[in-house]
This record gives sequence, C-alpha cells and structure tokens, in this order.
Amino acid sequence: MDFTLKTYRDLLLALQASGINFRLRHDVDLKPLRSLRTAKLENQLGIKATYYFRTVPQSFNPEIIKQIHSLKHTIGYHYESLTTTQGNIDAAYKDFCINLNRLRALAPINTICMHGSPRSPYDSRDIWKKYDYHTLDIDYEPYFDTDYNSTLYLTDTGRRWDGYQVSVRDKIPQHQEKWQRQGLSYHSTPQIIAALLNPASPLRCSGLSLLITTHPQRWTNPGLAHLSEFTIQTIKNIVKRLLILHKNKNNSATQ
Repeated sequence: MDFTLKTYRDLLLALQASGINFRLRHDVDLKPLRSLRTAKLENQLGIKATYYFRTVPQSFNPEIIKQIHSLKHTIGYHYESLTTTQGNIDAAYKDFCINLNRLRALAPINTICMHGSPRSPYDSRDIWKKYDYHTLDIDYEPYFDTDYNSTLYLTDTGRRWDGYQVSVRDKIPQHQEKWQRQGLSYHSTPQIIAALLNPASPLRCSGLSLLITTHPQRWTNPGLAHLSEFTIQTIKNIVKRLLILHKNKNNSATQ
C-alpha cells in the first residue's frame, strides 16, 4: 500500500542506500501533526528536511513548528500572499512580510516556497517580478534557486509521483518532458524505491541530485485517514484536470 508511513520510511532508507545527493521539501498545507510524525521519523534516521508552513489556521501551529525545528529540521514559509490579496502585488508583499515575521518569531527562516493555490488565478511567485526576497534575508526559493539541469524534481502532488499531469503550478514545465523521455518519471513510491536500489536504473545513472517534495498530510497508517486522503485527492485531481482544460481553452481562444 502506497502513501503509508512504512512506505515513506522505506523511501528514506532507499535514498540513503543509493548514495544520491537529495534534498527533502515538505509542504505543510494541512494537518501539521502529521508533519511532526514524518519529522520524528526522519530525525530517527539522521535525515534533515525543510518544512514549509502556511500561515493559515489549517497549517500554522506554533508548538508543532517549534517541535519540528527542535528536531534539527529547517522551517520555511509556504507563502500564498498574491492569492490572499486578490492579485494586488503591493498588498501581497506587505502581507508576505507580516507573515514572515510571524514565522520568524518561532524559528529562523531563510527559505520560502510558493503555495500553489490551484483554484486561484494568481501565482504568488509573481510578487518577485516587482520585489526581491533576497533583501529580506531569504536565500532560497526552490522554483527560482534550484539548478534543474543538475537536479531532478519529484513531487507527490496529486498523491502520485507523476502528478505534474494534473498539477496547476507544482511542476517544472521546461524540464518535465525531458525527464520523461529519460525514463525519470514514476507513478508510485515503490517504483522510485526500486529505481533507487537498482545501480543500472536511469535514476542511478543520470548523475542528477534529487529535490523531493511531499505533503505529509497524505502519509498515514492504513485505516480511515488513509482512505479519506485517497478519496479526497481523487476528487481534487478531477477538479484540477478541469481547471487545466479550462485554462488551456482560454489560452487558445486568445491566441
């Protein structure tokens, strides 16, 4: 069964055994207690990760943020300010700074990452067309500051590892087709584990480092919570496909 805590532990062990350089990014969109569970598991294995928290009630939990930081993990800001301010860039920057300071009251923050907000027409990365996050002592935003010529991006968006097909923003469009041609696209976690443990696999032979994004609320023990995540995400994927089709249709109409 995929997306269980046992499967996640197996993935971590395979990453360590492979010898590949990897970075773990976790988007804490919902249910922060589940992020604490994965943080403890990683700590037990001597692995450090970055946990990106939103500043909405569904994610922002000061005690859990402090606990995860105490486990030697990095805390980042999962910002969505342009959506919050309905596309007003100046107001979005002000909102970003206020919430960045809220997080910095709990842990050091020098890394940020956009929250996709798939139902929103706004992409919060557009804030940086006018402003510069580096002036705020931020040195890393994965969509801007990762060299994807030497890094393979894997994300469990859509509760699948080839979710870029149903993702509105969590993908690297200019590289995705190339990775697919190279045999570096995977659907399930066991497929990734098998590739990590096979010295002859395209993944092991690529020479690429890995940036892996997970959403910890998806990784649960078998039971009602696991079934609920599967059902909800299946519905979300259908909605995302419709949004993408609608956007592509509108783009075609304006060309």
